[in-house]
Amino acid sequence: MLLEEILKPDGVLCNATARSKKHCMEILSELLVRSNPEIASEVIFGRLIERERLGCTGLDKGAAFPHCRVKGLLVSNAALIKLSEPVDFDAADGEPVDLIFGMMVPIKLDDSHYADIKMITRVLADEGLRSRLRSMNSSSDLYDALLNGSALVAPGPVPVTQGS
Repeated sequence: MLLEEILKPDGVLCNATARSKKHCMEILSELLVRSNPEIASEVIFGRLIERERLGCTGLDKGAAFPHCRVKGLLVSNAALIKLSEPVDFDAADGEPVDLIFGMMVPIKLDDSHYADIKMITRVLADEGLRSRLRSMNSSSDLYDALLNGSALVAPGPVPVTQGS
């Protein structure tokens, strides 16, 4: 699936302020519910927290990929937050996180959902794209930079996340 099919402009928030990792998950759940208003943000938040308990979704170098499975969902949905100040995310490298790309997927995953997950981890692993995203100052510019940059990211090895 194309990135613009799972991430809409209203799912991107630039220069957000978060007090903690948990607060990031709250903001993320509010963004994710915009694509699926029939699913309560509290449900998404609970699923994100449950998934995080399985293992930290920090991908190192200041990026994180919180994701979860949600009952009743048919297609992947994503959201992106760029924080104005990084927060501790318990990442393996110890670095605080300022780029949070969240995703919710259906309970039963098929190849397309796994491909969506791989695409996001590949995008977040690209140092040049992370740098461009960090330089953006508006949500619309952040969205455009992500879509334009993701098209340039070459397929290759993808970092593995625990408990996907």
